[in-house]
Amino acid sequence: MEKKELGVAVVGSGRIGTLRANMAARHPSVKFLAISDKDPERADSLAENVAAHLSSGDNLEVISRPEVNAVIVSTPEHDHAEAILQALELGKPVFVEKPLALTLEDADRIVEAVERTGVELRVGYSRRHDRRWMLAKEQIAQGRLGQILGITSRVYNSRAQMLQIIKRSPEATPVMDVLTYYVDMACWYLEGVPPVEVVARSNGKIFKGMGHKADDVTWTIITFANGAVVNLGIFYALPAKYPTYGQSARFEILGEEGVILLDMDNKDSLLFTDNGVPHAYVPDHQVNMLFMQTNSSGDWALGEFWGPIANETRSWLDHLAIGSPSAHTTAREGRRTVEVTLAIDEAARTGESIKLSGT
Repeated sequence: MEKKELGVAVVGSGRIGTLRANMAARHPSVKFLAISDKDPERADSLAENVAAHLSSGDNLEVISRPEVNAVIVSTPEHDHAEAILQALELGKPVFVEKPLALTLEDADRIVEAVERTGVELRVGYSRRHDRRWMLAKEQIAQGRLGQILGITSRVYNSRAQMLQIIKRSPEATPVMDVLTYYVDMACWYLEGVPPVEVVARSNGKIFKGMGHKADDVTWTIITFANGAVVNLGIFYALPAKYPTYGQSARFEILGEEGVILLDMDNKDSLLFTDNGVPHAYVPDHQVNMLFMQTNSSGDWALGEFWGPIANETRSWLDHLAIGSPSAHTTAREGRRTVEVTLAIDEAARTGESIKLSGT
């Protein structure tokens, strides 16, 4: 088996960029690692922690280095396009955090560049690399459910975590930033069948009372070209100290010949401590009771990081280094999910049914 040596630039040194850099530093095929961030001190700190070869406050400096042949874009959502387009024009494969973009205009620019340059881009929908979700995809691929007739899912989280998302990216909504995972999963499970229509309703009081534009709860029905109906819901305004690190989700796939029920509330893994547990996502926030395994990205344990982000990052690096199969979201799939999530927010705002492009 031929192995390719990798030089990786990690653009963005926040929470997820830090995890990606740690995973890249541990991968045996990565021989050069560069870190950038608009805050040079943050880039320097992360570079020192992972023993990177270069750090910079200039994203293009690390992307354009001749040693770099792959780029991870972990900037806030609204900053994705610039770094992605720089890397694609230089012929360097890109892995970008979800969602691909916050506007269809940016998504279309990225897809055009991917298809014109022929350079590979993948989007980091880490739910695809959680063991439960991947096993569900395998059962569907094996034909054990027959035709999928419907899907229902809902995801909850605390308002404290949503406020962190808004702080990072003020234009992001719970639909665009989180329900996007579940739109991606529904489309993956209904692979080859395009979504064609969206209806949605929402309600907002908590975040709007704090001066933000985000709704608290949104429910949507997405209709697919073969008649399958997908019901997705999100409530990211649970009390601030609700005992979760991240997403509490359920996902049910209803087939003609079978059904898959995924319960990811993780209430079976309970920790209570008088000493308090620091929150994995919200600084200076502690809880006494915690549903473990709810951290959507994964968890540090015994000196190593475990979970979807780790699996996803290693899988992409393996794909580049040895040509192993990739289950990651493509640019076209990422663009479709942006279209659907924007339509959900619009349908909730207007009360109207939104027709989709069907691609």
